[in-house]
Amino acid sequence: MDEEQKNHLKAYGITYWALKNGTETDWLLNYRGGSFLVKYSQTMESECKIRGISYEVLSDGKVNLILNEITDSSVNMDIVKLEKAPKIAVYSPKNKLPWDDAVTMVLSYAEIPYDIIYDDEVLKGTLPKYDWLHLHHEDFTGQYNRFWTAFRNASWYLEDVKLQEATAKRNGFKKVSEMKLEVARNIRSFCAGGGFMFAMCSGPETIDIALAANGVDIIDRVFDGDPADANAQSKLDFNQTFAFQNFNLDLNPGSNEFSTIDATPTRSQSLNRTNDFFTLFDFSAKWDIVPAMLTQNHDKVIKGFMGQTTAFRRNVIKPNVLVMGETKTSGEGRYIHGELGQGQWTFYGGHDPEDYQHIVGDPPTDLNLHPNSPGYRLILNNVLFPAAKKKKQKT
Repeated sequence: MDEEQKNHLKAYGITYWALKNGTETDWLLNYRGGSFLVKYSQTMESECKIRGISYEVLSDGKVNLILNEITDSSVNMDIVKLEKAPKIAVYSPKNKLPWDDAVTMVLSYAEIPYDIIYDDEVLKGTLPKYDWLHLHHEDFTGQYNRFWTAFRNASWYLEDVKLQEATAKRNGFKKVSEMKLEVARNIRSFCAGGGFMFAMCSGPETIDIALAANGVDIIDRVFDGDPADANAQSKLDFNQTFAFQNFNLDLNPGSNEFSTIDATPTRSQSLNRTNDFFTLFDFSAKWDIVPAMLTQNHDKVIKGFMGQTTAFRRNVIKPNVLVMGETKTSGEGRYIHGELGQGQWTFYGGHDPEDYQHIVGDPPTDLNLHPNSPGYRLILNNVLFPAAKKKKQKT
C-alpha cells in the first residue's frame, strides 16, 4: 500500500471481500503504507488481477521475515488481525438531490456492499443491525441544509421539503426538526451501544447542533412556521454532543452557515486551492493503535477540499477529542476521532477529497481518475476499522 500500489482504493475492497469469504487477513500498520497480508489462494490472486490491484505472492519464509521486522520493539509498526467484514449502512435520502456522497462513491468503486437507510428505518430501530454508519451532507437541525436563500424555488428543494414533512407526519412528529432530533438521538445511542459512526461535511456539525439544542427551537419561521427561541444560544447543552462545545449558532435563515463550528468563513483570506493542505499526525502503531489504523496512508500531507462544513475550528473541539489531521496555520481540525460509551466515531471535514469546491449540481467525481487518492483512503480506513480485533489499551 505504498507508492507501488496501482489502485489503493480497490485494495480495501479486495480486503473486505477476503473477510467476507472467511479468509485470514492482517493489517500491517505502517508497513509499506499500511499493507494487507491475506492468506494465499488462486481465487484471491485471480480476483486481484481482475480488479487491477497490485499484489505480491510471498513465501512463508518471507512472511516470517516481515512479521519479525514489524514486531521489533524499535520500529513503529504493528499487526492487527481483521476478523469479520462489518455490515455497513449509509444514512441518505431516497429522493435524488443535486450533490453526491464521497463515501457511497468510494464504497461502490471499491466494491464494498452497503445498505441505504434514512429516517423511517432509523426511527424503526434498524441501526443495531449494522456495525458501521455513515452520515454525509445531512442536516439534523431541520433547516434543509440552509439552502432556502439560494434554492427555495428550485424543484428539487421543494420536493425535499415536501418529502421531509411527510416523513415527519408519518412518524408522528409535528415538525421536521423534531423528527431529526429523534433520529440524532437514535444515532447517538447506536454509537454509545458499541457502533462505529463516520460523518463528513455538514453531518458532524448539524448532528452536534441538534443534540446540543435538545428540543430548543433554533430555526427561523421560514423553515417551520414559527420563530426561533430568542434565548436558544444560552440553552444549548454541550454535554450531549459528540465533538464540539462552546460554539455559537447562526440564527440568520439567509446564511449558509449553521454555527461557528465550521471554519469556512475564517479561512478564505489565507487558504485557496494552491495552498490548502492538512497534515496527518504520526501515532505509535504499538501504543496508539486506533489512530494509527485510522491514519494509514502512503502520504501524510493531504490535499484540502471544501464543503458546507469544510473544517472544524480548534477552539470549539472538546479537549478529550483526538485530532488526527490538522491545518495548523488556520487553526483547523480536519480529521478527528472520539469515543462515546462503548462505541467510536470519526468526523472528516469537507465534501469530496478529489473535488476542491463541489458546487450544487456538479457531476460526481470519477474515481477511475483517482485510484490512489490519499484523501479517500482515510474514508476506507474507517470502513475496515470495525473489522479489527480489539487489543487492550496500553495507555
